Amino acid sequence: MYKRHSSITLIVSLIISGIIFLEMGLYFVAKIAGWTVQYNLVVVCHSWLRIIGLSSLGYILDVLVGYTLILTIWKIGSQFYHAIRMKKRFKQYRENVLTLNMNCAYSQGKEVLLVISHPTPLALTMGFIKPKIVLSTGLINLISDEELEAVISHEMYHKENRDPLKIFLMELCSSTMWYIPILDWCNQKYKIMKELLADEYAIGKQQTSVHLGSALLKMLKVSKYEKMPFSYASFADTSVNYRIGFILDPLREIQWNLPVKMLLISLAIFSFICSLFIYALA
Repeated sequence: MYKRHSSITLIVSLIISGIIFLEMGLYFVAKIAGWTVQYNLVVVCHSWLRIIGLSSLGYILDVLVGYTLILTIWKIGSQFYHAIRMKKRFKQYRENVLTLNMNCAYSQGKEVLLVISHPTPLALTMGFIKPKIVLSTGLINLISDEELEAVISHEMYHKENRDPLKIFLMELCSSTMWYIPILDWCNQKYKIMKELLADEYAIGKQQTSVHLGSALLKMLKVSKYEKMPFSYASFADTSVNYRIGFILDPLREIQWNLPVKMLLISLAIFSFICSLFIYALA
């Protein structure tokens, strides 16, 4: 159930954002290159504004397009900068023997896991193309072998599904398309569903939720997570309340109540843009 809902949430968010990004990109290129884009949504907006005597608002539209594109480029650049910087730091704290042993035990010798020397319990998955799982010695010393297996299984789900990339795309869409508020709601719910799916995978691997639940509680007791400045999938800093409820009762389904007001506002904004496009094609 959560898998289908998460897929729908991701696809819908990317379609909505993709349409607007495409139109803004075409408009920006047309401005720079001097092209004529006859059926571009933003050009149609300008025409309508001139017709009703509000041509000065066209400059506001230009600012919005420029702001959105600049913000998008900034967030993508910031993501890669901070991710590369953090990877370098992790390599400095790499525990070679533990890394080798963990990869032999849990990934058939493939370089999938990275163990770093750090007292804070840490378990996360990072990377877009070839995600890797990062574990700290603080985590390994804190939990039992069975609990560690549950944590690694949870992160393996994120790795195999390339969740860091998907989470970044959702965050990018919701933060740059802030004028469509339902995207932010979708972003928050998507993160929750992905964590629940990873928990479900780990529980299925061990046929019990005991070890996963105890590992989560131990990590919550001893550590306070600080949000890192890049997208990743972490074991114990997301959707904790939902996950505890799910671990206690894996068969209970969470009901997602759509925010009606937010949904109507978002549909109105998106429908208005689409109606301009249809009008132009007619």
